[in-house]
Amino acid sequence: MIIVGICGASGSGKSTLAKRIQDSLACSCTIIGQDCYYRNFPELPFSERIKLNYDEPEIFDFDELLSDIALLEAGQPIPTKGYDYVNYLRADTPDRLIQPPEVLVLEGIHMFYDKRLCEKMSLKVYLQVDVDICLLRRIKRDIKSRGRSIDNIAEQYLETVKPVYEKYIVNYINDADFAVMRGGKNKMAIDAISAYLTTKVLAERFGTEQDSASTSFSYDEIPDQDGFITAPTGEK
Repeated sequence: MIIVGICGASGSGKSTLAKRIQDSLACSCTIIGQDCYYRNFPELPFSERIKLNYDEPEIFDFDELLSDIALLEAGQPIPTKGYDYVNYLRADTPDRLIQPPEVLVLEGIHMFYDKRLCEKMSLKVYLQVDVDICLLRRIKRDIKSRGRSIDNIAEQYLETVKPVYEKYIVNYINDADFAVMRGGKNKMAIDAISAYLTTKVLAERFGTEQDSASTSFSYDEIPDQDGFITAPTGEK
């Protein structure tokens, strides 16, 4: 199973990029969002749950995610996890199973926080998008899909989203194999990632994974264009 990690600010287009990658592949591909692994606090009243910091990395259950990945790697299905953004509660569906895919895409704001996860990733992608654009996208998404008000969004952004971005998320680019510009609809980036993953899948199917030279990611194979894709350190 080939694991891809996608990281970036809230509203940078992580879910969009993950879905575009999934749609571009001919093999089985499953997307798991980090939000599905929020720690659950059903014992707290709603008035207390909404006060929790849902942007700090410690709010996510990395051990649970790693346990599920280990099961998939062992060829075993896992129950589907979910999250209710309106009530701030987990919304798992244990009777709906996720079968082991050939490609597993993990996306989330802190997907590079736990080094145990990073070590499992064949490819780590960071979405580098202007924070003002991310904020506008977040406002639109949270009002339309999560039932939030402008006041709630503004308060959360100033109290938790922006500080956590500056403390953690902006630095995750240093853990990435490359950074993608312009968000999740960057077609050239999607095509390059899809080509790389297709090569990796075929290598695994035919038992040629040991030939690392033919399956490792290379910047030299990518057109060097502004706004497309770059090495995180500016080097190739």
